[in-house]
Amino acid sequence: MLPGGNFSGVGIALVLVAALAIWGLSGFFRVQSEELGVVLRFGKHVRTVQPGLNYHLPYPIETVLLPKALRVSTLSIGMRVVDDSRRGGGTTIRDVPEESLMLTGDENIVDVDFTVLWRIKPDGVGDFLFNIQNPEGTVKAVAESAMRDVIGRSQIQPILTGARTQTEAAVLELMQKTLDSYGAGILIQQVQMQKVDPPQQVIDAFRDVQAARADFERVQNEAQTYANRIIPDARGRAAQILQVAEGYKEQAVAEAKGQSARFLKVYEEYKKAPDVTRQRIYLETMERVLGGSDKLVLDQGVNGSGPGVVPYLPLNEIGRRTTPAAPQQGGSNR
Repeated sequence: MLPGGNFSGVGIALVLVAALAIWGLSGFFRVQSEELGVVLRFGKHVRTVQPGLNYHLPYPIETVLLPKALRVSTLSIGMRVVDDSRRGGGTTIRDVPEESLMLTGDENIVDVDFTVLWRIKPDGVGDFLFNIQNPEGTVKAVAESAMRDVIGRSQIQPILTGARTQTEAAVLELMQKTLDSYGAGILIQQVQMQKVDPPQQVIDAFRDVQAARADFERVQNEAQTYANRIIPDARGRAAQILQVAEGYKEQAVAEAKGQSARFLKVYEEYKKAPDVTRQRIYLETMERVLGGSDKLVLDQGVNGSGPGVVPYLPLNEIGRRTTPAAPQQGGSNR
């Protein structure tokens, strides 16, 4: 054995131990706040680790992938934000008609720009990494297809006015359903419609139509308000007239029944003593007729045979009392 041979063996052993220690320590890794660690063992996904300091078996036994799984990504469809060097390094929005022009269910064309907010599902990192090759391109294609499908089943008027929220919700639901069927491991958080207008060539005419429609709705509402006010009044007056008519009807029927009953009673008495009843009716009638008038009575005696008992009848004075005096004329009679 050569001198120092033991030392050489110990040195080699120390080197091997140091190399083994360095190799073992190479398994430590840090996951940033927006990342998740996907640990692969011989290329197979075995676990997912959270942000912070973690460890995996040294290469080549295990490796780690660090996708930005906790970051929300934004995707624009129908428009692009581009740098504008002519404005001092600012940005401008450029329309992309081949993405934004869509056909509605009533065969109108509408220009739709929208954005999609998406992220990786916390429990779907493996699907995101291994089931789809181009995640952003897949999300873009699914978003455009879903929006065209929803717009194609809708009328243009609700899309341009009050149905944006419903449209966004329908697109989000359809996108999520499609991506889940792909096993993409992607979560759609929000769909935002940025611009919904008719094509630029007809936007002025469409605004005129919108103004006319607003005038129509205003006049219709005013007419409905007037109808709501006048119809109850008319119904109230009609009910009042009916009540008055019913009252008059009941009164007339009651009076007719009373007169009929009185006539029947008189008729019953008349049948018992016709002459007496006839004379009584005559006297009652004369009493009603002559009761309130002035009367002149000429007595011709019994059975009209005597000369009467009125020796003097001042007819002229009676006439002057009952006739108004004539107006006097100016001047004196000679």
